[in-house]
Order: sequence, then structure tokens, then C-alpha cells
Amino acid sequence: VQLQASGGGSVQAGGSLRLSCAASGRTFSSYTMGWFRQAPGKEREFVAAVKWSGGTSYTNSMKGRFTISRDNAKSTVYLQMNSLKPEDTAVYYCAQGNGRLITSSLHRPESYDYWGQGTQVTVSS
Repeated sequence: VQLQASGGGSVQAGGSLRLSCAASGRTFSSYTMGWFRQAPGKEREFVAAVKWSGGTSYTNSMKGRFTISRDNAKSTVYLQMNSLKPEDTAVYYCAQGNGRLITSSLHRPESYDYWGQGTQVTVSS
């Protein structure tokens, strides 16, 4: 399995970015996809996930600002990020879950067995 993330960059506070993650190697539609992020000196943090069924989950601080979606025909997961804040600065990683994850496990990094290389998002004030 390969996950290729793209779309990161530098924006000013209040701006928007859309991250993409193209997957290959196994049947994309059967797996939960997630986004995590890691800021310097901090632990990896759950951002959002979209289940194989289309159900979504978000960290509370990102609800209403971030939207995760998937296009099974393109084997791609997206993260639309609006109203960005300087504290959103981090490397963002996409990940593919180890099966059809239940909601309570979506936020755990150990629920995901494949990871992309990360894409840097920098938000300036």
C-alpha cells in the first residue's frame, strides 16, 4: 500500500487549504481513512477520519472548520481546511485503517497500518 499526500503549503490565518491523499495497493473503498497531524515537539494528533461507510469523525477543535471526504473512484481522501489558525501549523499525515474501524477506535494511531509521507502546513498570523 502506498499513500501519497499533497496540498500542503503556507497560508495566512483565516485562509484555506485542501489536502489530498491518493492511495494504491488495496481496495480503497473497504478501508477507513484518517488524517493526523504532528507539530514540532508534540505528539501525533488525530484530525479526522472517514469510514468505509462514509461516516466521519473529527477532533472537537476542528469541527466546523475542517471537512474530510473521500472519492472511492479516485482512491483519494481529502481534507478541506478553512479558517486556518497558526496553531494548525503541523505536518499532516494521511493513514489507512486496518479494516473497517469502529468509531471509538478512529482517533488511535495504532488503528491505522499504513501512513503517507506527510505534507507541511504552515499558518502565519
